[in-house]
Amino acid sequence: MNFELSHIPKRDEKPREKGLTMMMDKGLSWRQTENFIDSSAHLTDLVKFGFGTSYVTKDLKKKLFLYKEAGIKTYFGGTLFEAFIVRGMFDDYCRLLDKYNMETCEVSDGSIVLPPEEKCNYISKLAKNYTVLSEVGSKEEGIFISSSKWISMMQNELEAGSWKVIAEARESGTVGIYRPNGTAHVALVNKIISNVKVENILWEAPKKAQQVWFIKQFGANVNLGNISYNEVIPLECLRLGLRGDTFFDNLPEELISKFK
Repeated sequence: MNFELSHIPKRDEKPREKGLTMMMDKGLSWRQTENFIDSSAHLTDLVKFGFGTSYVTKDLKKKLFLYKEAGIKTYFGGTLFEAFIVRGMFDDYCRLLDKYNMETCEVSDGSIVLPPEEKCNYISKLAKNYTVLSEVGSKEEGIFISSSKWISMMQNELEAGSWKVIAEARESGTVGIYRPNGTAHVALVNKIISNVKVENILWEAPKKAQQVWFIKQFGANVNLGNISYNEVIPLECLRLGLRGDTFFDNLPEELISKFK
């Protein structure tokens, strides 16, 4: 960092296993990509090409190269995986990953219905050659998944070979682990982390209030995703207590008492 401050939470250096920040690229140009890398690559672990944007994004190979050179893992959104699966094109999907030299991929079933054993089978197959993230939860509002099912799916997918399991929220932050108003399903999250290690979960948290909530619950080194390209630095400030919402979280009581 640029200067010294006491009482700042320790953050692992990249590549790291926890405290991950996943940025959602929804169609940056390669010039915007260069600018993002210049400002935020040191704080970014993963970039997801959201939903099916990789199909229409210009200069895709160039962007993938830029991210890789900057030490950022890239992967295509789970919706693209589902688009191949629903068309019976799994082998074509694997060839696509190889064509673009992808090292990471996502398996999800947020738009289609996949039997759990079939989903885990895809994870196992892909895990032989790629780092797999699997996503749990529906993209549709009003779809209820019991906490026991969330837990069993996450556990089974980690066993099948997932590096991390993603807790679904969409880019809107209003489904899955969140209520329609964007607040967290607190009881659901608590039940999940009672049975699945928090470092194995990447929580989608596109809204600032959601990021604050997870940081306050699990600390600076919680894994967070679906972060906008212009919110990576503000998120890091939240993690480090350098923003009003988390300002006092890492300070000892003797300092807080003087100013509160």
